[in-house]
Amino acid sequence: MKPARILTRPIDQNAQQNLLAQGIEPLLARLFSARSVQNKQETEHHFAALLPFHNLKNIHAASERLAKAIRTQEKILIVADYDADGATACAVGILGLQAMGGKVDFLVPNRFEHGYGLTPEIAELAARSGTNLLVTVDNGIASLAGVLHARQLGMDVLITDHHLPGEKLPNCIIVNPNQPGDTFISKSLAGVGVIFYVLMALRQYLRVNDWFNIERPEPNLAQWLDLVALGTIADVVPLDHNNRILVAQGLKRIRAGKMQAGVEALFAMAKRKPQKAHAVDLGFCIAPRLNAAGRLDDMSLGIACLLCKDKEQAKNLAQQLDDLNQERRQIQRSMQDEAILQLADINPTDHCSIVAYNENWHQGVVGIVAGKLREVHHRPSIVFAPAENGILRGSGRSIPGLHLRDALDLVSKQHPDLMQKFGGHAMAAGLSLAAVNLPAFRQAFEKICRELINPEDLNHTLQTDGALDSQYLSLATAQLLNTLVWGQKFPEPCFCNEFTVISQHPVGSGHVKAILRHDKQEYEAMFFRCSAILPKQIRAVYRLVANEWRQKWELQLYIDYWEICTQTNIQAV
Repeated sequence: MKPARILTRPIDQNAQQNLLAQGIEPLLARLFSARSVQNKQETEHHFAALLPFHNLKNIHAASERLAKAIRTQEKILIVADYDADGATACAVGILGLQAMGGKVDFLVPNRFEHGYGLTPEIAELAARSGTNLLVTVDNGIASLAGVLHARQLGMDVLITDHHLPGEKLPNCIIVNPNQPGDTFISKSLAGVGVIFYVLMALRQYLRVNDWFNIERPEPNLAQWLDLVALGTIADVVPLDHNNRILVAQGLKRIRAGKMQAGVEALFAMAKRKPQKAHAVDLGFCIAPRLNAAGRLDDMSLGIACLLCKDKEQAKNLAQQLDDLNQERRQIQRSMQDEAILQLADINPTDHCSIVAYNENWHQGVVGIVAGKLREVHHRPSIVFAPAENGILRGSGRSIPGLHLRDALDLVSKQHPDLMQKFGGHAMAAGLSLAAVNLPAFRQAFEKICRELINPEDLNHTLQTDGALDSQYLSLATAQLLNTLVWGQKFPEPCFCNEFTVISQHPVGSGHVKAILRHDKQEYEAMFFRCSAILPKQIRAVYRLVANEWRQKWELQLYIDYWEICTQTNIQAV
């Protein structure tokens, strides 16, 4: 286990006192104030507390254009991205527009045939199918050529996206909280969140214009919140208050059994119980199975699963997704092993970045492998695979301290002919370039990383919530924390204490179960991926877990990191 810096999240003392005064329990007040929560309202997840749609730029123009298409029965075609956010956004868009009377279909680009987003080729396919209005979900903000060609072919275009825009915007209606001039407070909506907001605005527009009646009832948009929660968690967008509401409401419906048949089937395939669903289930069990379709085959399969009404058919589709996910895992393991061998001849500590490529790698899995390399070496990592005609497609994952899309933008400005295209977020981005440009890109990217990254940020750092008092080291605390929504930029609480190791024994494949003592109390702890013999005294970073075993609940500590206690930091245990 590599040494790590253990830091305690700073607490906003004013916010903490405000939360305490408003009746928030002391431990939660401490945790919330370390996560930028200022008042009790930000801890509540009522659907009515969602930000109103009115401040989204162009939302009213989008509503009017969609309403016109519905009234005149124009053909609406949704162009989706091929990841879980894009798939859920597509499903929400189709279900919502159909429920309001729209004539709608979808087209999801094939990663291997069409590339990403609304391209001129996709516009051609849309025109051939008789499309009047093209609606993008989770893509489009960079589709200058595709939008231009679509309009030349006589189609109107509505872009719904959340990715960061470039210097130029497509000439069409755009709904994106991150576009210039948008005053919507939450800039962290996922693609599925943006289309959900568009549907809210459209429903309001149709309502005031007397569109709904007995034969055409007004739809309850909450019925698709399971999909909104899944896409939001899957895309790892920051869970600000608005996103926490969307996720909490979606999880609430899943736990109550009110979910799409496809989501229920994916839970069954993952052997997870929907009535106990949490954000981690969506992110690590459901989303990977859905993503597998876009990574290895065609995301149309995943969208079909989400849209499926028949439970037996949904089960069959979920089985196909699970099979693809198994294949994806095998490809991923092989690529990771090859990447490790590739990096064996270089010392990553001499570099601020990692750029890896192999002519046999699969472009659908490069993002996952980049994430694993980032995790192991704590460096911004980009992994490339061959595409077509001498082009490489890459996917990158970053570390706190480097905004990956901005770094690629600087590379582009300094070397305009190096990359064909790029886009993404602070922590993840995609790009393509000619294979002959790979050495030059590796050098240019490393140079930018050296300029932007603080050397301290290259050390693996664990942000914790500090020591936990013995009164809170309990099953009740674990169950309390389990009721809340945690995720990106609103991390699950973890704590750091010193323990005495009372006993230990190996379990499973490469794990250790131990009994730890702290302040005269003993706790069962799990050390995953641990082959070492634990010393008598350790300092551990851990999470509280309410574990169900044989219909009984018990407290377990999941150990994320441990180190030997020195004489100077050992506390009485």
